[in-house]
Amino acid sequence: MSKKIAMIFPGQGSQAIGMGKSFYENSELAREMFHKAGERIGVDFSQLLFEENEQLNETAYTQPAILLVSIIAYRLFQAAHPTQATLFLGHSLGEFSALCASGALDYVDAVELVHQRGKLMQAACVNVDAGMMAILGLEDAVVAHLCTQAQSEGKQVWPANFNQNGQLVVAGIKEDLRSMESTFKEAGAKRALLLNMSIASHCPLLSSAMEPLGKVMEMMVSETFSAPIVSNASTQKYATKHEAIELLKVQLIQPVQYKQSIEAIADEIDVMIEFGNGAVLKGLNKRNAPNVETLNVSDMATLEKVCEALA
Repeated sequence: MSKKIAMIFPGQGSQAIGMGKSFYENSELAREMFHKAGERIGVDFSQLLFEENEQLNETAYTQPAILLVSIIAYRLFQAAHPTQATLFLGHSLGEFSALCASGALDYVDAVELVHQRGKLMQAACVNVDAGMMAILGLEDAVVAHLCTQAQSEGKQVWPANFNQNGQLVVAGIKEDLRSMESTFKEAGAKRALLLNMSIASHCPLLSSAMEPLGKVMEMMVSETFSAPIVSNASTQKYATKHEAIELLKVQLIQPVQYKQSIEAIADEIDVMIEFGNGAVLKGLNKRNAPNVETLNVSDMATLEKVCEALA
Protein backbone atom coordinates (compact mmCIF):
# COMPACT_ATOMS: atom_id res chain seq x y z
CA MET A 1 0.00 0.00 0.00
CA SER A 2 1.42 3.39 -0.99
CA LYS A 3 2.15 5.88 1.75
CA LYS A 4 0.00 8.95 2.25
CA ILE A 5 2.40 11.88 2.00
CA ALA A 6 2.04 15.56 2.88
CA MET A 7 4.45 17.79 0.97
CA ILE A 8 5.26 20.82 3.13
CA PHE A 9 7.11 24.09 2.51
CA PRO A 10 8.84 26.58 4.86
CA GLY A 11 8.28 30.31 5.06
CA GLN A 12 10.23 33.46 5.76
CA GLY A 13 13.00 33.01 8.29
CA SER A 14 14.35 29.86 6.63
CA GLN A 15 16.61 31.86 4.29
CA ALA A 16 20.40 31.74 4.50
CA ILE A 17 23.32 32.68 2.28
CA GLY A 18 24.32 29.56 0.34
CA MET A 19 20.88 27.99 0.19
CA GLY A 20 20.22 26.18 -3.08
CA LYS A 21 23.92 26.03 -3.99
CA SER A 22 24.06 22.24 -3.92
CA PHE A 23 21.16 22.12 -6.39
CA TYR A 24 22.66 24.84 -8.59
CA GLU A 25 26.06 23.16 -8.81
CA ASN A 26 24.72 19.67 -9.52
CA SER A 27 21.58 20.14 -11.61
CA GLU A 28 21.03 21.67 -15.04
CA LEU A 29 17.31 21.93 -14.19
CA ALA A 30 18.13 23.99 -11.10
CA ARG A 31 20.38 26.34 -13.08
CA GLU A 32 17.66 26.79 -15.70
CA MET A 33 15.09 27.58 -12.99
CA PHE A 34 17.46 30.11 -11.40
CA HIS A 35 17.88 31.82 -14.77
CA LYS A 36 14.20 31.91 -15.77
CA ALA A 37 13.07 33.12 -12.34
CA GLY A 38 15.77 35.79 -12.31
CA GLU A 39 14.82 37.02 -15.76
CA ARG A 40 11.20 37.49 -14.66
CA ILE A 41 11.95 39.83 -11.75
CA GLY A 42 15.36 41.19 -12.78
CA VAL A 43 17.37 39.45 -10.07
CA ASP A 44 20.59 37.43 -10.30
CA PHE A 45 19.57 34.63 -7.94
CA SER A 46 23.04 33.07 -7.83
CA GLN A 47 24.40 36.41 -6.60
CA LEU A 48 21.48 36.95 -4.19
CA LEU A 49 21.82 33.48 -2.68
CA PHE A 50 25.53 32.75 -2.80
CA GLU A 51 27.23 36.09 -2.05
CA GLU A 52 27.05 38.05 1.21
CA ASN A 53 24.39 40.75 0.92
CA GLU A 54 21.63 42.49 2.86
CA GLN A 55 19.02 42.16 0.11
CA LEU A 56 18.26 38.53 0.94
CA ASN A 57 16.65 39.71 4.18
CA GLU A 58 14.40 42.26 2.43
CA THR A 59 11.01 40.58 2.22
CA ALA A 60 10.47 41.43 -1.48
CA TYR A 61 13.57 39.33 -2.24
CA THR A 62 13.43 36.86 0.64
CA GLN A 63 10.08 35.53 -0.50
CA PRO A 64 10.96 34.69 -4.14
CA ALA A 65 14.32 33.27 -3.04
CA ILE A 66 12.76 30.87 -0.52
CA LEU A 67 10.02 29.84 -2.94
CA LEU A 68 12.49 29.22 -5.77
CA VAL A 69 14.75 26.97 -3.67
CA SER A 70 11.70 25.10 -2.30
CA ILE A 71 10.28 24.42 -5.76
CA ILE A 72 13.67 23.37 -7.12
CA ALA A 73 13.93 20.88 -4.24
CA TYR A 74 10.41 19.63 -5.03
CA ARG A 75 11.05 19.35 -8.79
CA LEU A 76 14.32 17.46 -8.30
CA PHE A 77 12.65 15.10 -5.86
CA GLN A 78 9.83 14.41 -8.31
CA ALA A 79 12.36 13.79 -11.09
CA ALA A 80 14.27 11.32 -8.91
CA HIS A 81 11.30 9.67 -7.21
CA PRO A 82 7.89 10.49 -8.81
CA THR A 83 5.44 10.63 -5.90
CA GLN A 84 1.79 11.61 -5.64
CA ALA A 85 1.09 13.95 -2.73
CA THR A 86 -1.96 13.36 -0.56
CA LEU A 87 -1.88 16.95 0.69
CA PHE A 88 0.19 20.11 0.34
CA LEU A 89 0.85 22.56 3.16
CA GLY A 90 3.11 25.56 3.72
CA HIS A 91 4.02 27.92 6.54
CA SER A 92 3.00 31.47 5.59
CA LEU A 93 4.94 32.17 2.35
CA GLY A 94 5.27 28.39 2.06
CA GLU A 95 1.59 28.14 1.18
CA PHE A 96 2.46 29.82 -2.14
CA SER A 97 5.14 27.16 -2.68
CA ALA A 98 2.46 24.57 -1.93
CA LEU A 99 0.14 26.20 -4.48
CA CYS A 100 2.94 26.02 -7.04
CA ALA A 101 3.80 22.38 -6.25
CA SER A 102 0.12 21.45 -6.57
CA GLY A 103 0.19 22.59 -10.20
CA ALA A 104 -2.14 25.57 -9.76
CA LEU A 105 0.66 28.13 -10.23
CA ASP A 106 3.62 28.18 -12.64
CA TYR A 107 6.90 28.55 -10.75
CA VAL A 108 8.04 31.64 -12.69
CA ASP A 109 4.66 33.27 -12.08
CA ALA A 110 4.96 32.24 -8.44
CA VAL A 111 8.33 33.96 -8.11
CA GLU A 112 6.84 37.18 -9.50
CA LEU A 113 3.72 36.81 -7.36
CA VAL A 114 5.58 36.56 -4.05
CA HIS A 115 7.99 39.31 -5.14
CA GLN A 116 4.91 41.52 -5.54
CA ARG A 117 3.50 40.19 -2.25
CA GLY A 118 6.68 41.26 -0.47
CA LYS A 119 6.50 44.72 -1.99
CA LEU A 120 2.85 45.06 -0.98
CA MET A 121 3.66 44.01 2.58
CA GLN A 122 6.51 46.51 2.77
CA ALA A 123 4.28 49.27 1.37
CA ALA A 124 1.55 48.51 3.92
CA CYS A 125 4.03 49.10 6.74
CA VAL A 126 5.97 52.01 5.26
CA ASN A 127 4.35 54.69 7.46
CA VAL A 128 4.19 52.65 10.66
CA ASP A 129 6.99 51.35 12.85
CA ALA A 130 5.84 47.74 12.57
CA GLY A 131 7.48 44.63 13.91
CA MET A 132 7.10 41.12 15.31
CA MET A 133 7.97 39.45 18.61
CA ALA A 134 8.63 35.80 19.46
CA ILE A 135 7.02 34.51 22.66
CA LEU A 136 8.41 31.36 24.27
CA GLY A 137 6.89 29.39 27.10
CA LEU A 138 3.29 30.63 27.13
CA GLU A 139 0.11 28.85 26.12
CA ASP A 140 -1.59 30.11 22.95
CA ALA A 141 -4.74 31.09 24.82
CA VAL A 142 -2.79 33.18 27.32
CA VAL A 143 -1.01 35.13 24.57
CA ALA A 144 -4.27 35.62 22.67
CA HIS A 145 -5.97 36.90 25.85
CA LEU A 146 -3.13 39.33 26.62
CA CYS A 147 -3.27 40.66 23.04
CA THR A 148 -7.05 41.16 23.27
CA GLN A 149 -6.58 42.95 26.58
CA ALA A 150 -3.90 45.19 25.04
CA GLN A 151 -6.18 46.01 22.10
CA SER A 152 -8.87 47.17 24.53
CA GLU A 153 -6.26 49.64 25.83
CA GLY A 154 -5.67 50.97 22.31
CA LYS A 155 -2.55 48.96 21.53
CA GLN A 156 -2.02 47.32 18.13
CA VAL A 157 -0.76 43.81 18.93
CA TRP A 158 -2.04 40.53 17.47
CA PRO A 159 -1.09 36.82 17.49
CA ALA A 160 0.57 36.15 14.10
CA ASN A 161 2.11 32.66 14.01
CA PHE A 162 1.04 29.61 16.02
CA ASN A 163 4.13 27.46 15.43
CA GLN A 164 4.06 24.87 18.21
CA ASN A 165 3.01 24.64 21.85
CA GLY A 166 4.94 27.24 23.79
CA GLN A 167 6.26 29.00 20.69
CA LEU A 168 4.35 31.68 18.84
CA VAL A 169 4.90 35.08 17.28
CA VAL A 170 2.92 38.27 17.74
CA ALA A 171 2.84 41.25 15.37
CA GLY A 172 1.98 44.92 15.57
CA ILE A 173 3.44 48.34 16.28
CA LYS A 174 6.96 48.05 17.72
CA GLU A 175 6.30 50.51 20.54
CA ASP A 176 3.26 48.48 21.60
CA LEU A 177 5.21 45.23 21.33
CA ARG A 178 8.00 46.63 23.51
CA SER A 179 5.44 47.76 26.09
CA MET A 180 4.07 44.19 26.19
CA GLU A 181 7.41 42.51 26.89
CA SER A 182 7.08 42.75 30.67
CA THR A 183 3.41 41.72 30.46
CA PHE A 184 4.29 38.49 28.64
CA LYS A 185 7.13 37.75 31.07
CA GLU A 186 4.98 38.41 34.12
CA ALA A 187 2.48 35.92 32.69
CA GLY A 188 5.22 33.29 32.61
CA ALA A 189 6.94 33.67 29.23
CA LYS A 190 10.52 32.42 29.21
CA ARG A 191 11.36 34.92 26.48
CA ALA A 192 9.67 37.80 24.66
CA LEU A 193 12.10 38.72 21.91
CA LEU A 194 11.57 41.56 19.42
CA LEU A 195 12.58 40.22 15.99
CA ASN A 196 14.70 42.08 13.46
CA MET A 197 11.82 42.85 11.11
CA SER A 198 10.28 46.02 9.69
CA ILE A 199 6.92 44.49 8.72
CA ALA A 200 4.11 43.00 10.76
CA SER A 201 2.89 39.88 8.99
CA HIS A 202 -0.49 38.20 9.49
CA CYS A 203 -2.24 41.06 11.22
CA PRO A 204 -4.65 43.87 10.24
CA LEU A 205 -1.77 46.27 9.49
CA LEU A 206 -1.52 44.49 6.10
CA SER A 207 -5.14 45.07 5.11
CA SER A 208 -4.16 47.39 2.24
CA ALA A 209 -2.23 44.56 0.56
CA MET A 210 -5.22 42.21 0.27
CA GLU A 211 -6.99 43.46 -2.84
CA PRO A 212 -3.83 44.13 -4.91
CA LEU A 213 -2.57 40.63 -4.07
CA GLY A 214 -5.90 39.14 -5.10
CA LYS A 215 -5.76 40.90 -8.47
CA VAL A 216 -2.30 39.50 -9.25
CA MET A 217 -3.39 36.01 -8.17
CA GLU A 218 -6.48 36.23 -10.37
CA MET A 219 -4.20 36.50 -13.40
CA MET A 220 -1.83 33.70 -12.40
CA VAL A 221 -3.62 30.93 -10.46
CA SER A 222 -5.36 28.12 -12.37
CA GLU A 223 -7.86 25.41 -11.39
CA THR A 224 -5.26 22.63 -11.75
CA PHE A 225 -4.70 21.13 -8.30
CA SER A 226 -3.05 17.69 -8.13
CA ALA A 227 -4.02 17.44 -4.43
CA PRO A 228 -5.70 19.71 -1.86
CA ILE A 229 -3.81 22.40 0.06
CA VAL A 230 -4.32 22.99 3.79
CA SER A 231 -4.99 26.66 4.49
CA ASN A 232 -2.96 28.54 7.11
CA ALA A 233 -5.94 30.77 7.78
CA SER A 234 -8.67 28.15 8.20
CA THR A 235 -6.80 24.82 8.68
CA GLN A 236 -9.25 23.44 6.08
CA LYS A 237 -8.40 21.89 2.69
CA TYR A 238 -9.04 23.69 -0.57
CA ALA A 239 -8.55 22.87 -4.25
CA THR A 240 -10.11 25.69 -6.27
CA LYS A 241 -8.77 28.95 -7.66
CA HIS A 242 -11.42 31.02 -5.87
CA GLU A 243 -10.61 29.49 -2.47
CA ALA A 244 -6.87 29.92 -3.05
CA ILE A 245 -7.26 33.61 -3.78
CA GLU A 246 -9.63 34.35 -0.91
CA LEU A 247 -7.72 32.32 1.68
CA LEU A 248 -4.31 33.70 0.73
CA LYS A 249 -5.67 37.25 0.85
CA VAL A 250 -7.06 36.57 4.33
CA GLN A 251 -3.75 34.94 5.32
CA LEU A 252 -2.16 38.41 5.18
CA ILE A 253 -4.24 39.65 8.13
CA GLN A 254 -4.97 36.47 10.10
CA PRO A 255 -2.55 34.33 12.11
CA VAL A 256 -0.77 31.38 10.56
CA GLN A 257 -2.25 28.33 12.27
CA TYR A 258 0.63 26.02 11.46
CA LYS A 259 0.44 23.96 14.64
CA GLN A 260 -3.31 23.50 14.27
CA SER A 261 -2.98 22.57 10.58
CA ILE A 262 -0.43 19.84 11.29
CA GLU A 263 -2.54 18.48 14.15
CA ALA A 264 -5.58 18.45 11.83
CA ILE A 265 -3.89 16.23 9.22
CA ALA A 266 -1.68 14.04 11.43
CA ASP A 267 -4.13 11.12 11.43
CA GLU A 268 -4.57 11.25 7.64
CA ILE A 269 -0.96 10.85 6.54
CA ASP A 270 1.99 8.52 7.01
CA VAL A 271 4.92 10.86 6.38
CA MET A 272 5.66 14.52 5.69
CA ILE A 273 8.41 15.81 3.41
CA GLU A 274 9.72 19.36 3.82
CA PHE A 275 11.15 21.00 0.70
CA GLY A 276 13.44 24.00 1.04
CA ASN A 277 16.38 25.36 2.96
CA GLY A 278 17.10 23.92 6.39
CA ALA A 279 14.60 21.86 8.35
CA VAL A 280 12.56 24.41 10.29
CA LEU A 281 9.23 22.63 9.87
CA LYS A 282 10.78 19.24 10.61
CA GLY A 283 11.85 20.68 13.96
CA LEU A 284 8.39 22.07 14.71
CA ASN A 285 6.73 18.80 13.73
CA LYS A 286 8.62 16.83 16.37
CA ARG A 287 6.19 18.44 18.81
CA ASN A 288 3.22 19.10 16.55
CA ALA A 289 2.99 15.54 15.19
CA PRO A 290 5.45 13.32 17.09
CA ASN A 291 3.96 10.12 15.65
CA VAL A 292 4.41 11.18 12.01
CA GLU A 293 7.90 11.15 10.52
CA THR A 294 9.03 14.33 8.75
CA LEU A 295 11.77 14.03 6.13
CA ASN A 296 13.44 17.01 4.47
CA VAL A 297 14.96 17.82 1.09
CA SER A 298 17.30 20.81 1.38
CA ASP A 299 20.25 19.78 -0.81
CA MET A 300 21.43 16.91 -3.02
CA ALA A 301 22.54 14.80 -0.02
CA THR A 302 19.17 15.00 1.75
CA LEU A 303 17.42 14.42 -1.58
CA GLU A 304 19.25 11.12 -1.91
CA LYS A 305 18.41 10.16 1.69
CA VAL A 306 14.70 10.84 1.22
CA CYS A 307 14.60 8.83 -2.01
CA GLU A 308 16.27 5.92 -0.18
CA ALA A 309 13.84 6.20 2.74
CA LEU A 310 10.85 6.00 0.40
CA ALA A 311 12.23 3.21 -1.77
